[in-house]
Amino acid sequence: MKKIGILFGQEDTFPWAFIDRVNAKKIAGITAEPVHIDKVLQGDATGYAVIIDRISQDIPFYRGYLKNAALNGTAVINNPFWWSADEKFFNNCLATKVGVAVPKTVLLPSKERPADTSDKSMRNLAYPLDWDGIFDYVGFPAFFKPHAGGGWKSVYRVTSPEDFFRAYDETGQLVMMLQEEVVFTEYFRCYCLDTREVRIMQYDPRQPHHLRYVRGGPPVQQALLDKVHDGVLKLNRALGYDFNTVEFAVRDGVPYAIDFCNPAPDADVNSIGEDNFAWIVEAAANMAIRKAEAFVEGRDNLTWGEFVRKSAGEGR
Repeated sequence: MKKIGILFGQEDTFPWAFIDRVNAKKIAGITAEPVHIDKVLQGDATGYAVIIDRISQDIPFYRGYLKNAALNGTAVINNPFWWSADEKFFNNCLATKVGVAVPKTVLLPSKERPADTSDKSMRNLAYPLDWDGIFDYVGFPAFFKPHAGGGWKSVYRVTSPEDFFRAYDETGQLVMMLQEEVVFTEYFRCYCLDTREVRIMQYDPRQPHHLRYVRGGPPVQQALLDKVHDGVLKLNRALGYDFNTVEFAVRDGVPYAIDFCNPAPDADVNSIGEDNFAWIVEAAANMAIRKAEAFVEGRDNLTWGEFVRKSAGEGR
């Protein structure tokens, strides 16, 4: 029997619906359940062919468990090694190499030095930074946010250098990035499953959370939807995420990738709506079953993005 597990925390609607959908398909030799952990011994297998990870970004213990599981052959969704290494600024850098438009973005050092460091620890950093050059490049208004954050935590919209420095003073040891604001005419949030299946959803980030998924929005030209679809696949194939969302803001007909490092994206029926929920449950169930069927015990069953695979190949 090949077991599919889902590791989750406070969310309730998606995990149970996913388990029920996998089991309802009655695929011979495959079953789904919540992951159960009673001990984690180094080098021991977990008994799961596939695990969908919905919580390790908040629980470091789980990330350690998942890496051990992957080492023993479990197909962990998403790859815990890549997820641990990835962050939003790198995502933007990679997008520039795969032909997906992104807002102008600059990485900035933390306002406060990291603990146990001194002035000498950052002696390669110019003081002051070239603030005029940075502001000229990005422009105002702009968004100021953590380079590896999520959930709209510590995100500021700044409209001037003075506004920026006031926000900067509040960020402590966070490494931040300053990003051009894209004034958009259309906005989309897109699921991408198994680097092949895409669900494009009209979205409005300016609304309260429960109203952001647009129901019955205006029609969108197919040519624009095709550009968004192509961009979603390019990014996820390069990054290697099996379960992710990509957000695009459209300016002058060009989709700009705004946020595409969401490896445990919202899948709650109460926010995404019944139609999107039905799609994500079905697509996730099908993906997990495919990976369980392809599972080979003891082999590396993880998904690795094109960036890593090409880099590893060139290094041989």
